[in-house]
Amino acid sequence: MGPKTTKLLRLLLLAAAILLPFVSNNYWLDVATLALFYVVLGQGLNIVVGFAGLLDLGYAAFFAVGAYTTGILMTVYGWSFWLTLPVAALLAAGFGVVIGAPTLRLRSDYLAIVTLGFGEIIRILAINLSITGSASGIYGIPRPAIGGYPFSSQKDFYFLMLIIACLVIAAVSRLGRSRIGRAWAYIREDEDAAEAMGIDRVRMKLLAYSIGAIIGSLAGCVFAVKMSAIAPLSFSFMQSIMILLAVVLGGLGSISGVALGAVLVIALPEMLRSAEEWRYLIFGAALILMMIYRPQGLWPAGQEQAADEREAAGDGAKSVPM
Repeated sequence: MGPKTTKLLRLLLLAAAILLPFVSNNYWLDVATLALFYVVLGQGLNIVVGFAGLLDLGYAAFFAVGAYTTGILMTVYGWSFWLTLPVAALLAAGFGVVIGAPTLRLRSDYLAIVTLGFGEIIRILAINLSITGSASGIYGIPRPAIGGYPFSSQKDFYFLMLIIACLVIAAVSRLGRSRIGRAWAYIREDEDAAEAMGIDRVRMKLLAYSIGAIIGSLAGCVFAVKMSAIAPLSFSFMQSIMILLAVVLGGLGSISGVALGAVLVIALPEMLRSAEEWRYLIFGAALILMMIYRPQGLWPAGQEQAADEREAAGDGAKSVPM
């Protein structure tokens, strides 16, 4: 796929996303909003798994941190939604550092087991603490407002999530091309060689873990006000698996691929809803076939990077004076 084709495809997808609320009913608009949540969560996990090569099986924990921070601050202390966003981001980053500092020295399966345990600890804490509403969760979370205009319709939350998704994708894209992104790539390929080159692998891993945690917490904040109620069941191990599935399905390290994978993970089961109890069997079989015949993902990182490099080279050639 050439750079012009890739750029055109991205613009068409963005245009389709903008026009969707005006041609869709509330049901599919709600599905599309949920897909945007997974796009944001997938990009956050892509930094950890795709860029830095760290297998994280408890990513839903950061999603929960953001949701519960917003829920508690808005219902108990009467905070504005917009003020809860930086607090949730800082708290999630703090959790990432506290949990990651002693554990990110581990590798492979051992790291995966630790992150799985962290996700379960957060969920169990949410079930047992009174401030989180115990097993019943938090209800009556107020809706956000801008300039006195409250968010009341599906379109409002859809466009809010679309803006957040675009900002996150732009930020992750720039981050992936930066020196930090290259350091993550070296660590992913060979940690020992990266350390021999002078890269502080523990610090770089912590940075990836913290940035991914911040992105996940922001999605959780919006999720809390959209649903008006949150409960521990919304942040189970299965949520972490679904987010990881979106990353693997689209292509590890591929920003466009992760966005596509997140949309498919949410949309395909809904499109197969008419098949009733067979839909998850069909969905699972389709995933198995895809992993067999397309293990690199639907939009591999190498293909995306090559297109971007050709586009950048073309722009540079045009800027050279004759």
